[in-house]
Amino acid sequence: MAHSRVVSNGYFQTMHIPLLAGQGCVNSLNPRAVVNRSFADKYLSESRAVGHHLEEIPNPFGMAPSEIRGIVADAREEGLNRSPIPTIYWCASAPTPSPLFLVRTQGDPITMAEAVRHKIHQLDPSRSVFDISPLEQHLSDNLAEDRLRTVLLALFAVTAILLASVGVYGTLSYFVTLRKREVGLRLALGALRGQIVTQFLLKGLSVSMLGCAAGLCLAAAFSRGLTGLLYGVSTTDPQTWVTVVLLVLSVAALASFLPSIRAAQLEPMQVLRDE
Repeated sequence: MAHSRVVSNGYFQTMHIPLLAGQGCVNSLNPRAVVNRSFADKYLSESRAVGHHLEEIPNPFGMAPSEIRGIVADAREEGLNRSPIPTIYWCASAPTPSPLFLVRTQGDPITMAEAVRHKIHQLDPSRSVFDISPLEQHLSDNLAEDRLRTVLLALFAVTAILLASVGVYGTLSYFVTLRKREVGLRLALGALRGQIVTQFLLKGLSVSMLGCAAGLCLAAAFSRGLTGLLYGVSTTDPQTWVTVVLLVLSVAALASFLPSIRAAQLEPMQVLRDE
């Protein structure tokens, strides 16, 4: 089971797909085919894949079996977030009824659109040329849904961090208010203001550490559902996990620092008079 692509000479050079073994598509009277690395690794040994013959089943047109003449690197033709699949490139010089023309340019591709259209009309006046777009735009359109999903998840994550920081700030501020008399007494008895700051700062960070531990457990449990949204990184990437934990703790430390400073700046005599 493999995907089929009909390509002409120069396709792999145009798309910069490296040739790993054998030859690419060249002019020949004999039917030829090129397979990708995934096909060779799954069905044939790469060292002996060249020279085998392939026949498409079913074969309604009665085409002769094609000889494998080369192996090329994998290309992510189904999307960046999907692993390459076994693919057969059938070498054919005759165009299909609805061919796709690929042109590599040195400058802006759009500036070459009219020249390409004129050249195709010279070769085949009856053929209409439409849907001309740069490959980057084509890839960007295909990734639009993933990009939107990523932006929404990022907004939700930022909102969650802001809500968490507001919650830590509010809770710690209320805690400082409740313990104002205790703090005043400790300062009157000679406690250092730095000790007061450290005490309340650690209380805020301890709650955040528990939240991070719970979040890591939930992330590990639901990591499989994120596999289709990631590219180039695994769902258990340690660097990403450490970065997220440090970011959350940094925000929590900033939210806890302000109430801690306010507690350390209390005047002992004023607190005792108010009591």
